[in-house]
Amino acid sequence: MAGHLFEHHKASKLLDPKRQAIVPVDKALELLQLKPHDIVADLGCGNGYLTLPIARKVETKVQAVDLQQEMLEYLKHRAAEEDIDNIVCVKSSLEYLSFNKETLDKVVSAFVLHEVPDLIKVFQDLHDMLKEDGIWLILDWEAVESEVGPPMEERLASEELDRQLHSAGFITSVGHLHPSVYYIVVRKNPCL
Repeated sequence: MAGHLFEHHKASKLLDPKRQAIVPVDKALELLQLKPHDIVADLGCGNGYLTLPIARKVETKVQAVDLQQEMLEYLKHRAAEEDIDNIVCVKSSLEYLSFNKETLDKVVSAFVLHEVPDLIKVFQDLHDMLKEDGIWLILDWEAVESEVGPPMEERLASEELDRQLHSAGFITSVGHLHPSVYYIVVRKNPCL
């Protein structure tokens, strides 16, 4: 199901004010239920659309992970402009994350899972890396036609992703921020 990587030279498009109508930052932060001392990882952080607001809410270092060095450089530039210094940039694919077991309080992955070749490995790794009461917030493109987002054949339907997450031992809550954008709040299943 892996789609193509978002082209880093289009990163400024991700900051278009119209994006707020589709992906309201306040709603994403509300779903994450951030606390000041949370250890947070933004997987596929891109230009920092969510990383910077998260960094303003926590007193810890936010782990900003992206496969593209250009995106990380853009994020560093934006963080410097906004005088935010609690972000650690990590160049990595989601299949090769290196966080210790049960160290992450909160994880966000926005519009990136449809690009990942081995979702099962990511699920297994995050199940290990999340604390028992941790939250993983997934935002992605619903499998519907829309003016923005990847082509339909690269989208991962919320129902399908939800089914895969349950099979991997998570419990979930699914909703929509916009008809073309869904969220899944993911927690470990304490019964397993």
